[in-house]
Amino acid sequence: MSLSGKVTIVTGGANGVGRATCMQLAKRGAKVVVVDLGNDAAAESVVSEIAAAGGEAVSIQADVRSAEQMNRLVENVREIYGRIDVLVCNACTDAEASAFAELSWERFERQLTEELKAAFEPTKAVIPTMTEQHFGRIVYLSSTEGRDPTPLHIAFGTAKGGLDTFSRYIAQEFGPCGISANVVAPGFVKLHEPLTISDDESRVIGSFTPLGRIAEPEDVAGVISFLAGDDARFLTGTYTPVTGGLVME
Repeated sequence: MSLSGKVTIVTGGANGVGRATCMQLAKRGAKVVVVDLGNDAAAESVVSEIAAAGGEAVSIQADVRSAEQMNRLVENVREIYGRIDVLVCNACTDAEASAFAELSWERFERQLTEELKAAFEPTKAVIPTMTEQHFGRIVYLSSTEGRDPTPLHIAFGTAKGGLDTFSRYIAQEFGPCGISANVVAPGFVKLHEPLTISDDESRVIGSFTPLGRIAEPEDVAGVISFLAGDDARFLTGTYTPVTGGLVME
């Protein structure tokens, strides 16, 4: 499945699933914009690795929660590449563990605001370009915790549930403009924040996962790359759990 010539923006692209997604997209021929904040060395490492493999990438430091910085990012990308075909909203906040009885509204609100702004602002910034092109693919990284509650993660899970709904509204409103919006929802992913777990925990969870293990970042990246490509041209508003069967739709 080729993404030759497609210009893709990946937020939170320096590590984990973001890094694996950048590598997968580049391998399939996309021009990759690695977006991160305060992680310049890691982002440049992704760019160098892509270049060494014969691909094309640039890194841009930007806060995905800032409308000003996202608009500037889009301007920069258009100056470099002339268009924007794919946005992968991978940047997110860490899950704050708390029982509801001990959770203040301020902490709850902060998790919701940070999580949703990390999707809202990049989406708002790229929509005019994608509408002008009458083409765009947007993929949101959610979590199964948005539908399958995990103890002490009420704020994070509620935020991800909001993201899932947000994606469907974007899909509905901008489908006539040639823009799709889909959700990829990992469960446990090896070395992926905020769900990093120990090797012992990985083995235990893998033992009752139908496919026998937890996900690697590349497993999630493969689904993202599929949704970014032409084989997914008639998919929008979808929710795909990437859990090895631990969570089934």
